[in-house]
Amino acid sequence: AYNIHVNGVLHCRVRYSQLLGLHEQLRKEYGTNVVPAFPPKKIFTLTPAEVEQRREQLEKYMQAVRQDPMLGGSETFNSFLRKAQQVRMGPGPRLSGCTKGPVCQSCFSLQETQQIPTEEVVLEVLLSNGQKVKVTILTSDQTEDVLEAVASKLDLPDDLVGYFSLFLVRETKDGAFSFVRKLQEFELPYVSVTSLHNPEFRIILRKSYWDSAYDDDVMEHRVGLNLLYAQTVSDIEHGWIVVNKEQHRQLKSLQEKVSKKEFIRLAQTLKYYGYLKFDPCITDFPEKGCHVVVSAGNNELNFQVRLPNEQIKEGSFKVTRMRCWRVTSSVPMSNGPSGSSPGKSEVKLELAFEYLMSKDRLQWVTITSPQAIMLSICLQSMVDELMVKKSGGSIRKMFRRRVNGALRRSDSQQAVKSPPLLDSPDASREPMAKLSSKLTSVSLRGISHSSSANDVGANDFHGNYAFEGIGDEDL
Repeated sequence: AYNIHVNGVLHCRVRYSQLLGLHEQLRKEYGTNVVPAFPPKKIFTLTPAEVEQRREQLEKYMQAVRQDPMLGGSETFNSFLRKAQQVRMGPGPRLSGCTKGPVCQSCFSLQETQQIPTEEVVLEVLLSNGQKVKVTILTSDQTEDVLEAVASKLDLPDDLVGYFSLFLVRETKDGAFSFVRKLQEFELPYVSVTSLHNPEFRIILRKSYWDSAYDDDVMEHRVGLNLLYAQTVSDIEHGWIVVNKEQHRQLKSLQEKVSKKEFIRLAQTLKYYGYLKFDPCITDFPEKGCHVVVSAGNNELNFQVRLPNEQIKEGSFKVTRMRCWRVTSSVPMSNGPSGSSPGKSEVKLELAFEYLMSKDRLQWVTITSPQAIMLSICLQSMVDELMVKKSGGSIRKMFRRRVNGALRRSDSQQAVKSPPLLDSPDASREPMAKLSSKLTSVSLRGISHSSSANDVGANDFHGNYAFEGIGDEDL
């Protein structure tokens, strides 16, 4: 069996036969010329090397389907992921005397144990100010269904629904939120959050655009204004937006007057307005092993770096100067201490981007963070927004809409494709036992971790169509 991950978090578990059934259904609907090749069946038992080879082939197949505008947006593909998520899986037979834990590569297998029934449930969705919105949904409702239910409960107009998204977050001790991922259209939010069995994980509603100019659209309606105001107040309270004493006094005065629009207008002038702040992590810039706090916003990644001498330095990397980026997961050669749980302490996520430091000088910058995939999603959404603006399109056209009951991705998303293989990062970087592309939202892993080294292929790199050749005079 194989784990299918959505933005790095387990979505469902499937067998080869289930994926083969999906492939055959896609071929019936779209023809052999459209659907990518599928790893063939084997008559004899696979060797460990062949098992890993099949896993890699299946992952490439799933990513190829997901990236294709027609196949990835099809009801067949989304229905497959939706139904697979509704099946609870449990441990199968194990070898006698095995003490290696629940994912022992020598004896672990999976079997379906429970089909989650489709029934009405109440789901809590948080707003930025901590207010809880309770909506009655079906366990089988997808992300857009839940988003529309929340919008209806709040009386948010249909034409403003697309400006907001649902995010899976983890509540921290100080009441702030650590963002795990943006919920995908084929996900079942109720199943996604309840399957984690941890009350710290919540679903939150937040705006999903970067350009503050779009605030004007949202503020035209009372509910949109209230949502944007609540998010701005929350970001200020948690220190995401930098405010000095005088600005704080002015904001406090506007709050007392309940002047929400004026409050937001003033906040728009402040540093880091509209940014998404990530948990502290590690970077190799300006030198290896530096602790950094990364924020995403204003078409850039902002770094607040603590150098080894404890000095704090700040800098920004513009998305228009990133030639490409990639997200990888690595499994160290050592399995760690006995009894440790694979997939928790061993797996490491990295976001690496190639940046135009000066004219004719490109350099790779790496961020090691559990939120690397969320960072990549932020970069891609910034690029999508820039490309739509550059083409003279409207941001409203970026949002997904249902067509005859099926989800169809926007033109801007369909148009973004990766260019051919670009130069690899510095080969002197520490070796990893296994590199797995996480650029698309869907990835697939075998239950056991491989210890064989794999080269990074062309699909590991995400080309940036908003990249601009900037010279020294622009530095």
